Amino acid sequence: MASSSVPTARVLDKLDGLLGKNDYEGARKLLLYWLEEAEQTGDGRSALLLTNELMGLCRKLGEEHNALQYADSALALVGQLGITDTVGAATTYVNAATVRKAFGRATEALELFEKALSIYERDLPTGDDRLGGLYNNMALALVDTAQYDRAEVFYRRALAVMEQVPDGEAEMAITYLNMASAAEAQYGLEEADSRIAGYLQTAAELLDKGQHRTDGGYAFVCEKCAPVYGYYGYFVYESTLKERCRRIYEGT
Repeated sequence: MASSSVPTARVLDKLDGLLGKNDYEGARKLLLYWLEEAEQTGDGRSALLLTNELMGLCRKLGEEHNALQYADSALALVGQLGITDTVGAATTYVNAATVRKAFGRATEALELFEKALSIYERDLPTGDDRLGGLYNNMALALVDTAQYDRAEVFYRRALAVMEQVPDGEAEMAITYLNMASAAEAQYGLEEADSRIAGYLQTAAELLDKGQHRTDGGYAFVCEKCAPVYGYYGYFVYESTLKERCRRIYEGT
C-alpha cells in the first residue's frame, strides 16, 4: 500500500480552525485540495478520511447532491480498501447514514446505522463518544420512521455514554432537545407540554455548564440548540445561546 501523501493531523487541525471561524468555503477548499493529492498518489485511506469530512461539511451546508455523492464515494472506498468490518468502516457507515437521514431517507439511514452498531458495540469501550453519537443519530432516524419506543431506548443509551465522556454535557443537551422533539411527534404539543419543558430545562442546565468554553465545538452546539428554544417560545434563552455562539466565532 502507498504511504500516506497527506499530513492528516495538520490538515485536520487546520480544518478545525476554519470550522471554528465558520469559514465553510475555506474548509471546502482545504479538503478538496488534499483529496486531489490523495487520489493522485493512490492514498486510499487519506482519501476516505477527507471524503468523510466533505460529506459532513456538505450536509451542514444543506447540499444534498454533493453530500450524497461523497457518502457514496466513501462507502465505495471502504469496499476497495477491504476494511468493511472495522471501526473505521463503521464510522463511514454512520456518516453516510447521517447524510441520508438529513435529507429524508431515514429508512436507508437505519440500514447503515445497524451495520455500524454491530461493529461499534463489539469493538468500542462503552464510554466511547462515537457510540453515544451513533445511539443519538439512530434514535433520530427511528423517530422519523415513527418507532418512538425504540428511539427512547437509544436516546437513553446515548445519555448513559455521554455521562462518561469529558465535557459531554453539550452532547447530552442535544439529546435532551431531541427527546423533546420526539415527545412532540409522539404525543402532540399539548399532551407532551410538561415533558418537553422538563427536557428543555435539563438541556439548559447542561449547556450552562459549558458557558465559559471558547471552542468551535461548543459554539456549534449553541448554534444548533438556539432555534429549538425559539420554537418552544424560550426566546430569552435562544438569544443567550446565539450570543455565546457569536462571541466564540468572533473571538470576543
